[in-house]
This record gives sequence, C-alpha cells and structure tokens, in this order.
Amino acid sequence: MTKYREILRLYSQGISQRSIAVSLDCSRNTVAKVLKRAKELNVTWPLRAETTDGDLEKIFFPGPVVQSSLSRRYPDVEYIHKELAKNNVTLRLLWTEYCGECRQSQELPFMYSQFCFYYQKFAETKRASMHIPRKPGEQMEVDWAGQTASIIDERHR
Repeated sequence: MTKYREILRLYSQGISQRSIAVSLDCSRNTVAKVLKRAKELNVTWPLRAETTDGDLEKIFFPGPVVQSSLSRRYPDVEYIHKELAKNNVTLRLLWTEYCGECRQSQELPFMYSQFCFYYQKFAETKRASMHIPRKPGEQMEVDWAGQTASIIDERHR
C-alpha cells in the first residue's frame, strides 16, 4: 500500500518528489499524484494521529461506484435449458437475446461469464448422466448435436 502519510510528511520537510519516491520505494508518478490530490483537497501535514493511509486513500482516490449484483437481472435458466435442447441454439446466442431483453427493460445484464456460471449451476441439478464402466477401446459411441448429415452412396444411383 502507498504510504500517503509519509509522502505528505516528507514533502512538508522540503524533500524533493524524486527523493521521496526513492526513500519510500514507489514511483515518482505516485508521489506526484498524491501531492496533486492533497493540494486539490487542501490536505496538509500535520495530519490527525488517527488518520491512516487507508483513510487517505479513500479521500484521495475514491473507487468507482460499483453496482451490486442485486440490481442485475438474473437469467431465466429454465428457459435457457429448454432452448439449448433445440438445434442450432448456443449459449452465446441466448446471452445476446438476454442482453437485448435487459436493455429494453432498462436493467443491467450479467456479463457472459456470469451468465454461463448461473446456467451451469442450474444445469448441474438437471444433469441426467450415468457412468458406464468399461475397458478402453472395448466399445465406441457416437453422439451428434445439431442437424444430421446425409450419406449418399454413389454406387447405387
């Protein structure tokens, strides 16, 4: 963590920004930004004893306002599960549709990774799979997704 208190203390003693950066093992840009923000906010040394570096960081560089996931619209995982059973439907396509619906209703959609996460959690409860123990190479199974391919035998035409 940046030592905001120490930067302000050393600067008040007339030490150069370059020397402060070397003594505190931080960049000159960091020192310059801290001193610029302190000047903008009229924060000077001496500080109150109970003021910590964490307090100064919140004052100097408040983080962006992050909206919680509670204000986001959860995807309809039942609908997604039904739609994925259809041919040529992908999770990315359903996410794009979900984003469009959210924008129309002026709600915040989840990003694709979170959308997939919530669907995956739901799909784990619906998964109907069975492990069949067998020796490697004993049997082979083939499974198709999407439209089936047609086979044409040219010899019988």
